[in-house]
Amino acid sequence: MQILSNTNSFKGIFTAIVTPFSPDGSIDWRGYERLVDLQLDGGVHGIVSCGTTGESPTLSSEEKQSLIEFTVRKCAKRALVIAGTGGNETQKTVLDSKKAAQAGADAVLVVTPYYNKPSQAGLEAHFKAVADECPVPVILYNVPGRTGVSLAADTVGKLSQHPQIVGIKEATGNLNLLTEMKAAVAARPSSKPFYFLSGDDPTFWPFLACGGDGVISVASNILPRCMRVMYEDWNEGRIGGGLSLHERLLAFFNTLFIEPNPVPVKAVLSWEHQTHPRVRLPLVEMQQENGEKLKAVWNALLPHLKKDRPREDLHG
Repeated sequence: MQILSNTNSFKGIFTAIVTPFSPDGSIDWRGYERLVDLQLDGGVHGIVSCGTTGESPTLSSEEKQSLIEFTVRKCAKRALVIAGTGGNETQKTVLDSKKAAQAGADAVLVVTPYYNKPSQAGLEAHFKAVADECPVPVILYNVPGRTGVSLAADTVGKLSQHPQIVGIKEATGNLNLLTEMKAAVAARPSSKPFYFLSGDDPTFWPFLACGGDGVISVASNILPRCMRVMYEDWNEGRIGGGLSLHERLLAFFNTLFIEPNPVPVKAVLSWEHQTHPRVRLPLVEMQQENGEKLKAVWNALLPHLKKDRPREDLHG
C-alpha cells in the first residue's frame, strides 16, 4: 500500500477498530496486529483506535496509550491514525488528546461529554477548550444514543470556525440533521475544509448522497474492501454498482447492531478466526439466539465476499 500523500484529508473509510482480548482479559496484541494488517490490506484510509468500538471505557490509560503507539508504528503513514480521546471531564480530555498527539496520532476523535449532559454552550466551551490545547486536528463525535446529549447544527457551525476542529463523526443516522449541520457550516465560510463522516454503517450510502465525506465504520473491521469499493463507486460515478453493494450489505449492517457494539462484530471476527470474541464487562458475549440470527445473515453474505473476486462480482 502506498504512503499517503495528504495526511490532512479526512475523507474515505476509517475503521473504528476493535480491541481484541485474550481469554484472560488482557489485550491480544497478535490479534490486534492481524486486524490492523487486514485494514491496511483492504485499503482503508484510516484507523480509529480506542473508540467506542475499541471498548475505550474499559481500557486503562496505559492500555490506550500503548494501542495508539502500536497503531501509529504499524500504519507507518500508510493510513491515518485517529485516537479516541473523548470523555466527560474536560481537563482529562485535554490531557489524553495531548498524549495521543505525542504518540503520533494524526487526529483525535472527541465524543460529546456523557452523563453530565452539558448545554449547547457547555458543549461549545468543552470542544473549544480541547481544541485550543490539542496540537493535532480534532474531530467532533455526535452519538446521543450513547451520551444522552446531541450537538445542535448551529453549535457545529460555530465549532467549525476553530482552526483545529476539522470535522464531525455524525452517528445519529439522521440525514435531516446532517443537512442542517452542513448548512450551518456553509453559513460560516472558513479557509479550511470541514469533513462530515458517518458513524452509522446502515445509512452510509445515503449519507454520501447527502454530501458526506466518508465513514468511521464498524463493518469495515470485517469488510474493509467492500466499504472502500462502495466509497469509490460513489466518488467515481458508479452509482448503480455502489447502490447494489449497499443493498446487498444492508441486512448485515443492521444485524451488526443486534446487541451492543462491539459484541456482534467481535463474534463475526471470531468465526473468521481473526480474534477471540471476548469483551470486557459490563458487556458480555453474544447471546445464543442473536448469534444464530447474525450467523445466518453472515453465511448468506459469504459467497459474495471471496477475496479474489473483482469489483464487479461484489455488486453481482
